[in-house]
Amino acid sequence: MTAHPTTPAVEVSGLVKRYGSTVAVNGLDLRMDRGTVLALLGPNGAGKTTTVELCEGFLRADDGTVRVLGLDPARDGAALRARIGVMPQGGGAYPGVRTEEMLRLVAACAANPLDPEWLLDVLGLATARRTPYKRLSGGQQQRLSLACALVGRPELVFLDEPTAGLDPQARRLVWDLVQALRSDGVGVLLTTHLMDEAETLADQVVIVDHGRVVASGTPHELTSSGSAEQQLRFRARPGLDTKLLVDALPENLKVDEVGPGSYLVAGCIDPQVVSTVTAWCAQQGVLAEELRVARRSLEDVFLELTGRELRS
Repeated sequence: MTAHPTTPAVEVSGLVKRYGSTVAVNGLDLRMDRGTVLALLGPNGAGKTTTVELCEGFLRADDGTVRVLGLDPARDGAALRARIGVMPQGGGAYPGVRTEEMLRLVAACAANPLDPEWLLDVLGLATARRTPYKRLSGGQQQRLSLACALVGRPELVFLDEPTAGLDPQARRLVWDLVQALRSDGVGVLLTTHLMDEAETLADQVVIVDHGRVVASGTPHELTSSGSAEQQLRFRARPGLDTKLLVDALPENLKVDEVGPGSYLVAGCIDPQVVSTVTAWCAQQGVLAEELRVARRSLEDVFLELTGRELRS
């Protein structure tokens, strides 16, 4: 039975998945409306991939409920697979299969596929149609994987790191395709480590860590929530004593050297603060370059919530 169009594209409640003593997903809740782009973000090991695989029907939950287009992926897998597209990060094609053969094979499994020839052309794969998958560049493999996810005219697409390894032109092409899918009413659940990609494409962002949702909202809501905090960024000679700058500034402003020669002043930034920073730099005999004021980015929010330590 086809789900009513008003049902969510994805609805997850109290989701739990364990691997032995490890709890990969721990009571996770998620809702995604149709015709929208949701970016699921989190550090390595946060539970993103497990959550997506539960939604795709490749795994069974230990507890909680999952509904995708109104169906249970674990029970209604056959009916659901005909309505979704999946782009795994690893590509998923046979090493010896040729580009066009792979795409036409996937198209043959769909009731009403897109024209494979059109997809090859749009994704810049026409000249590589006879090239074996193992001989494609990493970017070409990514684009073929995307073509296979889209050729069946899905109602919902799962994209796992869709622009990993792509050059700027191909990356922009994928962004345009995602926006076109949204315009056509297709839902897109996107996982990515590129915060600017999520901030550009997503209607809704969900950040997970240790198997739980730690924040959700639109990119604007997440980057502006909690305070009117802004950031002043500038470049100067590495190793400046930021404690001296803190002393020169009004209270409740934080100063960090976030990278060699890259400085960040966070708090309520007004013209007086900008003037104080440039005057202080002049006193140190350095020129404040690339000085700009902006609200915190999605990457800043992500790091605040999940920490700055590396995850394996």
